[in-house]
Amino acid sequence: MLVIDTLSRCYGNRRAVDGVSLEIPRGAFVGVIGRSGAGKSTLLRMINRLAEPTGGRILFEGHDVTALKGRELRRWRTRCAMVFQQFHLVPRLDVLSNVLMGRLAEVPVHRSLFKLWSERERALALTALENFGMGNFAGHRADQLSGGQQQRVAIARAMMQDPDIILADEPVASLDPRNTSIVMDALAEAKNRHGITVLCNLHSLDLARTYCDRLVGLADGRLVFDGTPADLTDDVARRLYGLEAGEVLDRRPADYPRALVA
Repeated sequence: MLVIDTLSRCYGNRRAVDGVSLEIPRGAFVGVIGRSGAGKSTLLRMINRLAEPTGGRILFEGHDVTALKGRELRRWRTRCAMVFQQFHLVPRLDVLSNVLMGRLAEVPVHRSLFKLWSERERALALTALENFGMGNFAGHRADQLSGGQQQRVAIARAMMQDPDIILADEPVASLDPRNTSIVMDALAEAKNRHGITVLCNLHSLDLARTYCDRLVGLADGRLVFDGTPADLTDDVARRLYGLEAGEVLDRRPADYPRALVA
């Protein structure tokens, strides 16, 4: 169980996240929705401790994540993997090496610098790539891949961390509809096959309705909606997004294949 208890983050006089409280059970696929600037990315970054909370607590399985330091904090960031909009791959390295970077927290520095990966680690990385349809690209440079392919490699790298949670921050914002479906299917696969909890910031509400079993909505840093996709009516969306509602209600769920969605 991931517990977010009255979590806040201030930048000067502005509250980017304002007293958010949530309880998220293991294996949930939660979509975090709201306007740009609503606090979605800040919330995910605080869970991973890439941004420090101003107030409140984060608990996982009863342990206070906000109190972690040093080695224990690094271990938490391994268990709570981040997937970003911009992929953060090393362009000049091959795909397999990029995926193996997910093991950096578990191996000595000299092994990673000289690419002294064990056969078991290489096999695990190749399996992760194959699970997301990228096994044939293991020897390709990362900068030779399309955006959708790079994002699948980034998810495979996250899986190499053996995470309990994946935090995906606008993972499909720059992708076309086909690659959007492939990447969202990959996240659904992580949840369905491995029982990993997924928190995913999404811009499209119809995409969120298609893939997520729970939606939480932020406005001005506050939690203003928490329910199932069926609870998120167009009227609720208009109240949540205002004039931007037309931009996030622009695609119907049927446009997104659900091959891997439970």
